[in-house]
Amino acid sequence: MDLKVFGLLIALCYCGSSLAYKYQRDCRVDNFRVMPNFDKYQYAGTWYAVAKKDPEGLFLIDNIVAKFYVDENGKMTATAKGRVVILTSMDMCADMVGTFQETEDPAKMRMKYHGVMSLLEKGLDNHWVVDTDYVNYAIHYSCRTQNEDGTCKDGYSFIFSRHLEGLTPETQRIVRRRQEELCLDRQYRVVVHDGRCG
Repeated sequence: MDLKVFGLLIALCYCGSSLAYKYQRDCRVDNFRVMPNFDKYQYAGTWYAVAKKDPEGLFLIDNIVAKFYVDENGKMTATAKGRVVILTSMDMCADMVGTFQETEDPAKMRMKYHGVMSLLEKGLDNHWVVDTDYVNYAIHYSCRTQNEDGTCKDGYSFIFSRHLEGLTPETQRIVRRRQEELCLDRQYRVVVHDGRCG
């Protein structure tokens, strides 16, 4: 083989591997992008979960509606309602209440929550707003525990819509890109709204 051709092939292989490395996803939680200049006042209001990635343990299944409030002092709280299955056979609607602690990044809040029923666990989770246009969609992310390499071991995510009908095709494309950035592509399932917890 001609040395020039051989050299060109080596260079192309090197460039290809460099580009592949450059565009390899970074799945470390601390490096995920969140919503810049997040505005909690615009975020407030009613959101319908249209898709979700579940964590380990008991969690809301479907008919999930979240309402966010900001009081006169700027403190944000939320309520969420949805269906749960307890002890593998007991089907019921549950109410959750959450209060938020702000951090240096407005889009990276901590949410202290509890269920109205004592069976629902209490905790303090991340509540990160990854992306939103405030009027159509919002992407929420929470990692509860991380692996040693900084990737998420146990976490969950919601895709919210302002409209019960769901997301437009254009918005779905935006959401899919962000799901990939969160290393959660193909891990979501559709959230049904059939009025059972209305």
